[in-house]
Amino acid sequence: MFAVIKTGGKQYRVAANDLLKIEKLEANVGDIVEIGHVLAHGEGENVTFGAPFVDGALVTAEVVEQGKNRTVIAFKKRRRQNSRRKIGHRQLLTTVRISEILLGGAKPAKKAAAKVEAKAEVAAEAAPKKAEAAPKKEAKAAETAAAPLFKAPKGEPDDLTVIKGIGPVAAKDLGEQGIITFAQLAKLTDKDVAKIDEHMPFSADQIKDWREQAKELAKK
Repeated sequence: MFAVIKTGGKQYRVAANDLLKIEKLEANVGDIVEIGHVLAHGEGENVTFGAPFVDGALVTAEVVEQGKNRTVIAFKKRRRQNSRRKIGHRQLLTTVRISEILLGGAKPAKKAAAKVEAKAEVAAEAAPKKAEAAPKKEAKAAETAAAPLFKAPKGEPDDLTVIKGIGPVAAKDLGEQGIITFAQLAKLTDKDVAKIDEHMPFSADQIKDWREQAKELAKK
């Protein structure tokens, strides 16, 4: 007998003893979980479809492992705008072994662990504490984000757009991070270049090129 179940927004065709990786479930290894969203079940050519789910149908599974999927990288770059973005995502997965496919309201041989409900209660109790801590964390993050990477010197700023490769937008971004003169650019260390590369949409090669140009301009 097989069944088609829905969990984590995806559908799977399963049978007893099948090993399956699904979206993360809040359960420990060895727990029995119940999946009540059964779309269809059958044996051979005899298939029963639900509308959308089959009444009284239930699939139980044993949690074998909690793990993660491979990392997926999304990279976006805008040409001639000095803009790039790199985001990684690693989906949490739960490996389960299908135990039983139950029909007509039949009860499972092994009961599902009640730990999921207990975890939900603990999470509900901890929610107010997290809510109180959230504003402090947000305020600290905002303060950190607002702080420029470098301290701007006193005096009149230089026109950084004179440097080939720095346009008005890039000059504004550099100014917001405290870089406003040729002398500053000329004195950037490799560590400073790495810091800019990490926090701003400019590559290390771009910054090093600007540094060399700034050295000549700073002499004038």
